[in-house]
Amino acid sequence: MAWFRRQKKGIQTDTQDKKDTPEGLWHKTPSGKIVDNDELIGNNFVSPEDNFHLRIGSLEYFKILFDNNEYEVLFDNLISADPLKFVDTKSYPKRIKDAQKKTGLNEAIKVAYGESFGKKLTIASMDFTYIGGSMGSVVGEKISRAIDHAIKEKTPLVIISKSGGARMMEGAISLMQMAKTSAKLTQLSKNKLPYISLCTDPTTGGTTASFAMLGDIIISEPGALIGFAGPRVVKDTTGQDLPQGFQRSEFLLDNGFIDFISHRNDLKKNINLYIDLILNTPLRAYN
Repeated sequence: MAWFRRQKKGIQTDTQDKKDTPEGLWHKTPSGKIVDNDELIGNNFVSPEDNFHLRIGSLEYFKILFDNNEYEVLFDNLISADPLKFVDTKSYPKRIKDAQKKTGLNEAIKVAYGESFGKKLTIASMDFTYIGGSMGSVVGEKISRAIDHAIKEKTPLVIISKSGGARMMEGAISLMQMAKTSAKLTQLSKNKLPYISLCTDPTTGGTTASFAMLGDIIISEPGALIGFAGPRVVKDTTGQDLPQGFQRSEFLLDNGFIDFISHRNDLKKNINLYIDLILNTPLRAYN
């Protein structure tokens, strides 16, 4: 074996002509596949190499589901108060302002109204980038108002869940949103309007324990983490090894917790097919 030793110390590389590669041009998936960012955008942020679905926000889902990316945003003026005067490493109002500045969002959910394949549709979509998609009082209120809007306009409702659970900064108030949203969905059912629940990665905590699992049809994207407590917490609590793929959408489908797994590129078509199925209307050929 040959060994080599540097003869001169302090050798430096000439950086005068060095060209830095701009950030964001490539993305590496968990399986190690390298994908061009433009290719990801053109494929709705799904890696064509391994079908990995990257997390996206409400605006991206609206673009996928609404015709021509045309829709009206509803209730966007609602912002969380600070009823508990909560402080951890920073005050709750400061955390809200930081989240708004970082994400450009007012809250962890957006509600929009428009047409999908020519059908009026109300969609409430969560954003994980805003304080982990946590469910606070405004999230519960926006979902409640989205349900009232769907009843008023006689439209189906789609809720896209992407959440770490209840928002601890609002304590029991955040937990009350579980009962609030569940009760409001009963009103939607009484009016015989379809509710499609789309669970994306991750859907956990109080979100899973309430509106995410109450859909007439519950669908998911491939590989999404869906559960109440995370796998590590479940394993530590039970002291048992968990099955392969535990709490992933494929495991939940096999065990009857969800109804269907849809590729993101097929979401618009599949959601509209399910709406036709629930309403018992003639099935259309969606392209």
